Amino acid sequence: IVDRIDDNKDGYLTTEELKNWIKRVQKRYIYENVAKVWKDYDLNKDNKIAWEEYKQATYGYYLEEFQDATDQHSFKKMLPRDERRFKTADLDGDLAATREEFTAFLHPEEFEHMKNIVVLETLEDIDKNEDGFVDQDEYIADMFANEEGGPEPDWVITEREQFADFRDLNKDGKMDKEEIQHWILPQDYDHALAEARHLVYESDVDKDQKLTKEEVLDNWNMFVGSQATNYGEDLTRNHDE
Repeated sequence: IVDRIDDNKDGYLTTEELKNWIKRVQKRYIYENVAKVWKDYDLNKDNKIAWEEYKQATYGYYLEEFQDATDQHSFKKMLPRDERRFKTADLDGDLAATREEFTAFLHPEEFEHMKNIVVLETLEDIDKNEDGFVDQDEYIADMFANEEGGPEPDWVITEREQFADFRDLNKDGKMDKEEIQHWILPQDYDHALAEARHLVYESDVDKDQKLTKEEVLDNWNMFVGSQATNYGEDLTRNHDE
């Protein structure tokens, strides 16, 4: 894997090479994931997944079999949400997803034209009073349920401060769609670059800003827990990159 990450074959891994590799691994994971489920949905084998095929494969059984009111309610909520997402991913509007469109449907966070849907779905999940905003209590309730009713742990108090200082940018006590987008899809933050910098920082013994194979192997446990090796999976199977 080290040899494959080393693009210019100079015997060193730079932050840039690691970043590019991590992006490639992320992409590969997404496309493999789509390939895995493709045949379950493309029922007529025309190499497209129509909305009706997806709906039938995902909801058909439940909508017919389940008479229980709670089940019906949750499926009735999920179905229009899926349809809205599917139609946004379906760029040519023919209600049949190509592989690329279906990838955007399953992994909307990776596609520019799906960002509004990611923000909208996040808002709908957290906004319990349905006023179209996420207030501080809703933000906290999404990550911490204070069932005992006792004092909040320190990390929750820190999260409240984070909300006030960094999430609620216009200081009106709640997050609107723009602020939610800034939170979950920050423009100025590159996950792959952050991960690459972290790996170099932790493994670069001689502090020359690049890694030798020895430095990587000496810190193998850091790489096994990283996207650079697909969390260790790539060490046990072969990939032609």
